[in-house]
Amino acid sequence: MHKIASLFLLLLCSTPLHSDEVLHRAAVETMVQATRYFRDQVATNGGYLWLYQSDFTRREGEGIASPTTIWVQPPGTPSVGMALLQAYDATGDTLFLNGAVEAAQALVWGQLSSGGWDYRIDFDPEQSKKWHYRRDVEQGDRTTGKRRNRTTLDDDNTQSALRLLMQVDQHLDFADADIHRAVLYGLESLLKAQYPNGAWPQRYSEWADPSQFPVQKARYPATWPRQYPKQRYLAYYTFNDNAIADVIETMIEAHKIYGDERWHHAAERGGDFIILAQMPDPQPAWAQQYNLAMEPAWARRFEPPAITGGESFGVMQILLELYLAYGEPRFLEPIPRALAWAKAAQLPDGRMARFYELQTNRPLYFTREYALTYSDADLPTHYAFKVGNRTDRIESLYQRILAEGREAILAARAQVRPVAAERIQAIIDALDAEGRWIEEGRLRNPEDRHAPIVAQVISCRTFNHNLALLS
Repeated sequence: MHKIASLFLLLLCSTPLHSDEVLHRAAVETMVQATRYFRDQVATNGGYLWLYQSDFTRREGEGIASPTTIWVQPPGTPSVGMALLQAYDATGDTLFLNGAVEAAQALVWGQLSSGGWDYRIDFDPEQSKKWHYRRDVEQGDRTTGKRRNRTTLDDDNTQSALRLLMQVDQHLDFADADIHRAVLYGLESLLKAQYPNGAWPQRYSEWADPSQFPVQKARYPATWPRQYPKQRYLAYYTFNDNAIADVIETMIEAHKIYGDERWHHAAERGGDFIILAQMPDPQPAWAQQYNLAMEPAWARRFEPPAITGGESFGVMQILLELYLAYGEPRFLEPIPRALAWAKAAQLPDGRMARFYELQTNRPLYFTREYALTYSDADLPTHYAFKVGNRTDRIESLYQRILAEGREAILAARAQVRPVAAERIQAIIDALDAEGRWIEEGRLRNPEDRHAPIVAQVISCRTFNHNLALLS
C-alpha cells in the first residue's frame, strides 16, 4: 500500500473525513507543483546536479558545474529519477513517470563505452567530445584514443544509474529499446569487470587479465609503509565508500527484475569475496581496499592499510541482504565475529574510528599535513576519520533473521509505514508559490575554497527526500 493511501487510512481513524481529503489532495498537488518546477526549470536534458543557487547563477554537483552539466553520483540524476518513480507508483500520474524516463534518457546519452558512467555528463557539443560513449561504439567509433572512458563504482555512481534504468525499464514493460539496451550493456560490463575472486575494482576502462588476480584469503602484510607510497590503486579490490556492496545490491535487483541467473551468480560471487576478505584474528572485519595479494593497502594519502570501522558495517549489511535474497547460510557466518570486533573497537564516545591499525587495533588518524598519527587532535576536515557506530542496528537485524526467518523480514519490509500528518503538512507548507523548496545552503567559492558562498538554494537532496515522504 502506498504511503499516501496509508496516510489517508491513518487520518481516517483520527480526524474528520474532510480533513483527510484536504491533506491527501494537498500532498499530491504539492508533489505535482514541485515536480513541474523541477522538470521545467531545474533539469538539464532531463538530468540534475546536486545544488542550485535559487537564481541559477551558481550550480554544483560534487564540484562546480556548468549549465550544460548533470551529475550521476547521488543525490543527482539517478536519485531524482527514483524519487519521481516512487511518486508515480503512489499516484499513477504520468507527470512523474515521464520525469523519470527523461532522467533515464539523460543517463543513456552519457553511458560510456566501458559500460558505466563517469561522475558527470556534459551535454555541451564540444565538451562532450572528451568522453567515449557507448553510442560512439554503436556508430562504429571503437577506438577510445585520449577520450575519457573510465567507469566509476565509487560513491554508488554507476550502480545508482543502472538501478534507475532497470526500474524505468520495468515500468515501461521493457518496451524502450534504448533504455533496455543500456541496462544490459551496463550489467554485462560489470560481469566482465568482476575479478576471479568475485570482487570489483573501484574504477575500470578495460577488462583485467584473470591470471593476474589469484583467488586467496585475506592476510596481514608482514610490513607496510607509514609514509604514503603514491602507488596506483584503481585495480585494487575496493570496499571504500561501499563500492562492492553497491554493485552486489544492483545485481540482486537485476536478478529480481530480469530473472537472469547471471546477475544472481554475480551477486553471490561478490558475497563470496566478502567472506574471503574478512581478516583473520585479531581483527575479523574488513579493510577499505586490498592489493592483489589480499593484503590491506594504501589508496589515497589519507587512506592507509587498516581495518575500517566505516565500510565494515556496509559489508555486514550486504551479507545480510544476500542471505535475505538467497537464503544461503554462508553469508551469515562472518557476522558474529565481526560484530564482536566492532563492540570491542568502539571509541569512548560510542563512535568508531574510520581506521584501526593492523593487528594492534589502535585507532589511526592523520594530521592536517597528512602525517599518520594515533592522535585525533589535528584532523583534516574534508574526510570523516570518526564515523557512526552501526553495531546495534546490524546486530538487531541479524538477531531478527535468526528468530523470525527470511520470509517474515521480507514481508515486514513490504509494508509501508505511514508518515505523520504534521510532517506531511510541514513539507506542504514549505513549498513556495513557484513550486520550490528553498533553503539556506553553502555553495563552493571558485575564488576561495575555504570560504563557501552562503545563499538561498534549491537542493536535489531535499527534493528527493520530500517527494519520498509525500509518496
